[in-house]
Amino acid sequence: MSQPTYLINEIFSSIEGETSYQGIPMLFIRFTGCNLRCVYCDTKYAYDEGKRFSLSKLLEIINSNPFEYVHITGGEPLIQKDLILLLGSIKDKKIIIETNGSVNIKPFLLENTILIVDIKTPKSGMEDKNNYVNLDLMRKTDELKFVIVDQSDYEWAKTLIDSRNLIDKGYTINLSPAIPYLEPSLLAEWIVRDGLNVRFNLQIHKFIWGDKRGV
Repeated sequence: MSQPTYLINEIFSSIEGETSYQGIPMLFIRFTGCNLRCVYCDTKYAYDEGKRFSLSKLLEIINSNPFEYVHITGGEPLIQKDLILLLGSIKDKKIIIETNGSVNIKPFLLENTILIVDIKTPKSGMEDKNNYVNLDLMRKTDELKFVIVDQSDYEWAKTLIDSRNLIDKGYTINLSPAIPYLEPSLLAEWIVRDGLNVRFNLQIHKFIWGDKRGV
């Protein structure tokens, strides 16, 4: 029986640029293909570009990498066929999965996975794709992320956080400015002004290497 193959856009080692794992070196595997089209997307090259890797080849790359963490991203990794098989085959590593929040995360809540789940704001253009069931499925070890385009997006996110008592759920909530649409200092000021108990999130890999691929 032939083993599955996966369409991969790029594989590289780098420093984690976002979330509470910011600054930790890890292996990144970026899958090809996404079911959303956010206005601020910075990985449009992952919509279609990629080449096939067998399950055994991916595991060889993962197992030979020195880092403790594997970061699986896209595109949208949760729409990839046989992703569960890959996840179940990865041993002795912690797996961070970054997802756009449109897919139910329940099948991917494994012992060695950490889910970084987006909630799409109105200005992303993809608000209607949010799977709000995920907000109740997330564990305290998972993280939520809002990308904020302007003040109306911020107020929308704040209302959602308050109305659903997301702070009380215990998982980290990240708010990120959508650069260049929103000046980071403005978002930081709004969070402090409102006493909002969230994490201000910047993509530090772009400050280190600039806006380029493979970092």
